[in-house]
Amino acid sequence: MSNVIAVFKIYPKEEMLDKALEQVKGMGPQDVRTEDLAFGIKIIRAAFKFNDEESGSSKIEERLKGLDSVGEVEVEEETLL
Repeated sequence: MSNVIAVFKIYPKEEMLDKALEQVKGMGPQDVRTEDLAFGIKIIRAAFKFNDEESGSSKIEERLKGLDSVGEVEVEEETLL
């Protein structure tokens, strides 16, 4: 049984950054922050910790993609703790 941390790069839909941030925070990430991407475009970077036997990054990614304020999601990093 190993603990994993996965960092996701989340691209909110246009003009929905605040709503996306609120929805992502509601999922209980270990860390969440906004970052400037370019030309006033902001992304959300969120780190989720989970047990690799009970869950996986693909399940979290699917939940993030299912949020109505999120356009795209990328797994940026995944590592064992």
